[in-house]
Amino acid sequence: RRMSPSDAPTLSAKPVAEFVAAVGGCYECSAWVAERAHAGGPYSSLSALAAAMRATVDCSSDGEKLALLKAHPDLAGKAAIAGDLTAESTEEQKRAGLGSLTAAEMARFTELNDGYKARFGFPFILAVRNANKGVILASFERRGGKPAAA
Repeated sequence: RRMSPSDAPTLSAKPVAEFVAAVGGCYECSAWVAERAHAGGPYSSLSALAAAMRATVDCSSDGEKLALLKAHPDLAGKAAIAGDLTAESTEEQKRAGLGSLTAAEMARFTELNDGYKARFGFPFILAVRNANKGVILASFERRGGKPAAA
């Protein structure tokens, strides 16, 4: 179920393991963000909780930030095909139409994913919640996902 604003004080007062189980997936495979943010709770609102988690990332080391970026899966990549995404990523990619790509579209996503990682050292990241595959591809190409040889 989705959290309501009134859940924040109760949730953030829970033991760290329960808190992390509830919100640890907000930052892709980076439960450390929730673990550290928990120490500043309890939070009076979801906005305060979200701000604390953002501040946790802002105050983290460059290495931790890079690891957080690298923890993101490729859009329509191998993890999605294998079913190894987090529940949140699976749902977001499915809603964006990335679960039903044609062979040609899948080849293009693979080419763009590989090119982006070769160029920048981490995967292309885009909040796909309100996007479709056309918007995602256009964003990918605009932000430099061209093949490394291009």
